[in-house]
Amino acid sequence: MRLVDSHHHLWDITKQYYPWLTDRVRRVAYGDYSRIRRNYLLSDFRRDIGPLNVEKSVHVQAEHDPLDPVSESRWLQHIADETGSGGFPHAIVAFVDLSLDDAPKILDGHQQYRNVRGVRQMLHFGDASAFLNNPKWRRNLHELAGRGLSFDLQIRHSQMEDAAAIVGLNPDISFVLDHAGCPPLQNQTELDAWTCGIEVLAKRPNLSVKLSGFGMFDPNWTAESVRPVVKTLIEAFGVTRCMFGSNFPVDSLMKDYVSIWAGFGEAVADFSEPDRELLFARNVERIYRI
Repeated sequence: MRLVDSHHHLWDITKQYYPWLTDRVRRVAYGDYSRIRRNYLLSDFRRDIGPLNVEKSVHVQAEHDPLDPVSESRWLQHIADETGSGGFPHAIVAFVDLSLDDAPKILDGHQQYRNVRGVRQMLHFGDASAFLNNPKWRRNLHELAGRGLSFDLQIRHSQMEDAAAIVGLNPDISFVLDHAGCPPLQNQTELDAWTCGIEVLAKRPNLSVKLSGFGMFDPNWTAESVRPVVKTLIEAFGVTRCMFGSNFPVDSLMKDYVSIWAGFGEAVADFSEPDRELLFARNVERIYRI
């Protein structure tokens, strides 16, 4: 099957600064991540792809130096332009803190690089309302429409109602819900709340969703265990607004690359071939314009 990976990362900790991988190690839901606190280059990614027919990919910002976010886009564009890269990564989702006065200037910097397609500012760590209800953050977010940039939205179920309002106020921006909206797979009560939030978000036609990152919420996930979540998302958003992504190398802590895609394939084994083509490739190409 032809695959387009909607969500992965690369990093070179010898040349770029990633606080969470070097000097600011933190506690995370998936535990010890020392195994990924090393360089993960395009050669490593292509090795992990192995026999799979991955034609294109989307690189999502990897919590690079917040004081110099544009240097990550510069480095990635250089990789994509190198002979023998195959064009990887074909799209770049960059970082900018939209609450900053100079956010437009940072966006200008990112847009010097032709593979930049959008931005991500992760909001799930704390109080998302501090950003979502911040007038300056909202004004800078609104700028993305005129620039033709999308916004990757990473939130938890408790933040979905506020996020849906923001998406509704910006109908000219393409939003992408990262990592399936962080489903709390280990807690049925919270999972029910997540389902309600997904139903609210799915009403916004300018929002798509990535079926990715399951290892962060259940290290032992299987196709059977995530099938209800996958089906909920596809039923809510429709097959044209869903796409799969590996979240490599973060999810390499739980499964190898081939096994992740095998699990995705098994979860939607009963879908038609045209629908699987949408989920595994065509939607990513359309949404990220690659």
